[in-house]
Amino acid sequence: MKVLKFGGTSVANPENINKVKSILGNQANEKIAVVVSAFGGVTDLLLSASKLASQQDLNFKNSLAEIEDRHISTIKELIPVTSQSGVLSKIKSELNTLETLLEGAFLIGELTPKLSDKIVSYGELLSSYIISEFLKAEGLDVAFKDSRELIVTDNNFGKANVDFKKTNTLCEAYFANNSNQITILPGFVASSSTGNSTTLGRGGSDYTAAIIAGAVNADILEIWTDVSGMYTANPKLVKQAKCVANISYEEAMELSHFGAKVLYPPTIQPVLGKEIPIAIKNTFDPESPGTLIAKNNNGNGKTVRGISHVGNISLLSLEGPGMIGIPGISKRFFETLSVKNISIVLITQASSEHSICVGIADEDVDLAAEAVNETFEYEISTKKIKPVILEKDLTIVALVGDNMKSHQGLSGKMFSTLGKNNVNIRAIAQGASERNISAVIKKDDVKKALNSLHETFFEENIKQLNLFVMGVGNVGSKFLDQIRQQKKYLKDELKLNVRVVGISNSRKMAFDENGISLKEWESILGNGEAADKKAFFERIKSLNYRNSIFVDNTASAEVSESYPDYLKNSISVVTCNKIACSSDFEHYKNLKHLAKQYNSPFLFETNVGAGLPIIDTLKHLIASGDKIRKIQAVLSGSLNFVFNTFNDSVTFHDVVKQAQEQGYTEPDPTIDLSGVDVMRKILILARESGHQLDIEDIENEPFLPEESLETNSNEAFFESLKKYEADFQKMYKDAADKDCKLKYVAQFEDGKAKVGLQQIPKGHDFYNLEGSDNIVLFFTDRYVNQPLIIKGAGAGADVTASGIFADIVRIGNF
Repeated sequence: MKVLKFGGTSVANPENINKVKSILGNQANEKIAVVVSAFGGVTDLLLSASKLASQQDLNFKNSLAEIEDRHISTIKELIPVTSQSGVLSKIKSELNTLETLLEGAFLIGELTPKLSDKIVSYGELLSSYIISEFLKAEGLDVAFKDSRELIVTDNNFGKANVDFKKTNTLCEAYFANNSNQITILPGFVASSSTGNSTTLGRGGSDYTAAIIAGAVNADILEIWTDVSGMYTANPKLVKQAKCVANISYEEAMELSHFGAKVLYPPTIQPVLGKEIPIAIKNTFDPESPGTLIAKNNNGNGKTVRGISHVGNISLLSLEGPGMIGIPGISKRFFETLSVKNISIVLITQASSEHSICVGIADEDVDLAAEAVNETFEYEISTKKIKPVILEKDLTIVALVGDNMKSHQGLSGKMFSTLGKNNVNIRAIAQGASERNISAVIKKDDVKKALNSLHETFFEENIKQLNLFVMGVGNVGSKFLDQIRQQKKYLKDELKLNVRVVGISNSRKMAFDENGISLKEWESILGNGEAADKKAFFERIKSLNYRNSIFVDNTASAEVSESYPDYLKNSISVVTCNKIACSSDFEHYKNLKHLAKQYNSPFLFETNVGAGLPIIDTLKHLIASGDKIRKIQAVLSGSLNFVFNTFNDSVTFHDVVKQAQEQGYTEPDPTIDLSGVDVMRKILILARESGHQLDIEDIENEPFLPEESLETNSNEAFFESLKKYEADFQKMYKDAADKDCKLKYVAQFEDGKAKVGLQQIPKGHDFYNLEGSDNIVLFFTDRYVNQPLIIKGAGAGADVTASGIFADIVRIGNF
């Protein structure tokens, strides 16, 4: 014999009930007991109606009318007209009785637990009767049996305790003498030995099915719900969650206790001793294998079987020197909570006995605090014990698995994963069996925590990076294109799943929590909301994704000033914007400090040399113990392009204009030609070498006329270049006459830095530097006579985008 249970969503409406009929029709004449819940949402309506009635609020009649409409319309849609009369008559009679009960609560202005159980039981009683009559009308061999005639309990209304001896006798006798193939029973409801209607508490329909399965020694208990089994994590929060095919009773109890909603924890108890397997199946995908719960069914020795969580938790802590070595403190503490009927979800105690900390439901925490403070009033008044400390708005996350005890390092792996994502752990609990490792965290971090842990333990080391890109012009658009082209390679070869969640330019911004399509990002952005830098940050903060990276492709000082906000919220920053790292030294130092403090990388490789690994190489030299003695460099791709292109047959104005049009210069070309850009770059290299320098400390020998430097628009700047063409030609001729080339050189030595135009003779490393290439010479303790040279393309949207891309990969490999 099999026992099947169908939950509220499975019988929410006529369409779903037809799916149930199809499942039952495929049972091959096997004898089955079918336990059904109330129609989806009806129990809530009953609770609402009873509460309103007890408050003498006539709006309870609206809830009652909705309940009546749900059931009458379901009958009319499911059952043929010729068979409706008797069913409608029965249901209307039951609804009249329900109305009388609600009116009683209204008249006395009170809802006793006994009355509440009578009212709430109508959900299952009505649904089970209607479904049984529908199945009969469809030609199935069906009988209806009221569970109150089989399951006997005490009078603990709201969560009655089952008398298994009497219940088992009644169930065995009924099913032994019942000849119908299918028996429909209401879940959740029972009756006391004195004949009062009782209920079995939250998840009671699961429990009803398990009680019957245990009583008749069923071959299997099938729980039919709206998901295809138990998952490695909540699929609503972790999109990569997978169905667990096989799991042990103990693992299932741990997962269900910690929030796996497909199974109510007490359900397992009646079948556990008799080793009756439980199958979790999907009413809406009946062919899916689902999850099988059975003895020693622990997935071929896998360690972590699932990651679960329970929300709305508060921590209550009792601590003080008066607890140390004093017998009975714990007894008094737990007795106090027990007397107040407060359930404890988690317990942790310091080995010094200085404190006891428990996790309890938010709804109970104020009552608990009041009770414990009252119990220890004397100790608190004498300052031997402090008043209880409360922490609210918390969640427990838990790793579950039978085989965790035989694997070292799982706790470390769990806490390391949470730590890397800046998820602060408030309390930890782990049983001696190591079947469950639990951590208490802020509720705002639960999605990040679950996804991070799932990535670590279930996703074959594929790490998801969530990008938020500000600036999608020349560099930004190239960067997005590179991400799109390399997405598959990153996932297959580097185990990185990179997705762009948010993008913004100066006018619009757009977000997609599932990742923006990089084939259509331009139209998506065009249809986005108005750009707002603060709102962009707040949205990233509220999403609170793991491995979040803010990518700044702008040249905006305002954007660079927001970096501390991102870093403080564990959001990494990757930028080609040089302003932050060349701002005053204290600001630069603070950014580096925040990156370490909040474990949020701050990378800016493209600040110097675009896509060249200049800063990365410098960091490795310093980390390995080498010391930088001197840096010589051509660091401006735009200036190198200008002076490589400029000669006596072309005007300086035209060359600079060409450089701007090809994207070699900043939008404001004076930033490049004034030397400010190069000053910023050598300043960054000096700082990364370990020196404290500010931009004012750098000597600048400008080659532009003062009038050109003081212009306030690009038009005026280019006009001034025409005016001084003769001076530029003279610079070129002076160098050519000496068989030299003009190069704009940056140098750092003995703690001092300078930039300026120099005549470079033949044979020098800088002489043959072509196009917009950059070159850096590092003279160190190890590279004394022959410097370490880095040379290559130092400007252009493509190479800058590739440098940003490389920084993203670096973060992925952290």
